[in-house]
Amino acid sequence: MPNPWQEFFDSHAPYYDQNPFTQHTQAEVDFILKIFPLVPGMSILDMGCGTGRHAIELAKRGFRVTGVDISEGMLEEARKKAEEAGVSVRWVQADAAAPLNLLAGSNGPSTESIELFDAAISLCEGGFGLIGQGDDPVAHDLAILKNISAHLKPIAPFLLTALNGYQVIRQMKGEHVVAGRFDPATMVSNYEDEWDLPEGPRVVRIRERLFIPPEMVRLLAEAGLRCDRVFGGTAGNWGQRPLDLDEIEVMYVCRKV
Repeated sequence: MPNPWQEFFDSHAPYYDQNPFTQHTQAEVDFILKIFPLVPGMSILDMGCGTGRHAIELAKRGFRVTGVDISEGMLEEARKKAEEAGVSVRWVQADAAAPLNLLAGSNGPSTESIELFDAAISLCEGGFGLIGQGDDPVAHDLAILKNISAHLKPIAPFLLTALNGYQVIRQMKGEHVVAGRFDPATMVSNYEDEWDLPEGPRVVRIRERLFIPPEMVRLLAEAGLRCDRVFGGTAGNWGQRPLDLDEIEVMYVCRKV
């Protein structure tokens, strides 16, 4: 069965960069390079890279970037943007939750060793939390974190932004539980929502496991990633500041153990 998120992003790809939350790329990359002591020439893995806005901006600044995404449509937009920007990025079409073995030297002589990156990012729910109807919610997201961890050098930094479970929980009421939209025993929400997208309104089936930061920190640790700091991470409002309970995203500043 085709992945519903793959189908969604394939069709949404030509319009993705018109979303308001995509308009802060340069400032977001500035922030990444402020909190992580990276220097040009280092390698960066962008898991769930979408149309490549962060990957391309990092490549412009001299980094060697590999962008991974499940959607070929999103990657096609990324390729066009990279060509227009005059930068080289390795694009890989893959499910972030499936076994992933990026081989070192894939841009040159082939080797059998798994490539280890100097840093990794997974931003704006880049695969994380995008579960299908048949997926185990925790196993799905843990698999993504393990894939990232397996491709990082020791103590390499990793930046994740994910949905803020507190924000969604604070909106839920008894009638949502009765209607099956939210299960407080499993922290899984399951419902249809109408999204006002650049291409027009669209009904989207949502199934997601809501994580709060203490759970996320434990999940990261299980994947071999140490979370050093938790910040507010809503797109357009990044900063080294406490998380607001009602904001959309959380930022996890991590390192490979």
